[in-house]
Amino acid sequence: MTELKPYKGDYYLWRYIPSLPAAIVFIALFGIITALHSWRMFRRRLWFYIPFVIGGVFEAVGYVGRAKANSGTDVLMPYVIQSFFLLVAPALLAATIYMTLGRLITSVNGAEYSIIRPRWLTRLFVIGDLASFMVQGGGAGMMTSGNNQKLGEHIVVGGLWVQIIMFGLFMITSAIFHVRFMKKSPMVAVCGPAWTRMMYTLYAVSLMIMVRSVFRVIEYTLGHDGYPLNHEWTLYVFDSVLMWLSMVIYFLFGPKDHEIVAKGIQSQETCLEMGSQDDSAASQQGGGYDPGEHHTRRHSRRYSRSDSRRHSRQHH
Repeated sequence: MTELKPYKGDYYLWRYIPSLPAAIVFIALFGIITALHSWRMFRRRLWFYIPFVIGGVFEAVGYVGRAKANSGTDVLMPYVIQSFFLLVAPALLAATIYMTLGRLITSVNGAEYSIIRPRWLTRLFVIGDLASFMVQGGGAGMMTSGNNQKLGEHIVVGGLWVQIIMFGLFMITSAIFHVRFMKKSPMVAVCGPAWTRMMYTLYAVSLMIMVRSVFRVIEYTLGHDGYPLNHEWTLYVFDSVLMWLSMVIYFLFGPKDHEIVAKGIQSQETCLEMGSQDDSAASQQGGGYDPGEHHTRRHSRRYSRSDSRRHSRQHH
């Protein structure tokens, strides 16, 4: 029978015995969804998925640590593994989310509607995310080494705040682009459904990671005597479930193929083809002719083709 044991003297790493069944369930859940993302990444050559996939691996490894800790609450290594990998994994998920927005803006030729140019947008947020990752990792290392544990907790909280601030700025940037593009861009007429779905996917995943980060700030601020570190269910509700759902949502509704590419011309041509097919289908079905809609689509195609040619000239 498992029992809660001290690590050294009367110092306890854990305030409860980690649940083995819960850890096994989430090892399986994260293993499956990470395998699905890996399959899509290699099949479609979506290399900006790499941080997302690594983040999923980190999540699974973290729960392996919790499973091992079930029978070894007095052993340091399982505690270190779960503390580090579960803490920093969301920063890797965030990196892919940031890169997705930059590619989305490029794919619909929407740079003029973003407050930050796509090239700099990706760099800015990924650098901020990397800083958050390194600060949290360093703080987690200090905590688990047993030296300067209190300082380590403060450093982790600082890294989490960096992550929260970056996500807040990211969501504001996304929303401003979304509103401007909807109001002003003629590309909306033929590319609306696909890019709109992608935007709401980014909002949903970003919100989940932000809620999780806020929970972690509360957890570390309250410390070992606080409610979260004394009740395991809080971790699974406000971290495990949210991170798994974010990976599921991104797999179901995120970029799958040609919808987001590094060069916008390919996606613009796809949107034009979609628009042409819609026009043909409407005429074959004998639907009423709408001059306004026809003009909007024709203008959108002309606008996109001219921008594609201009983009191609600049590229060469």
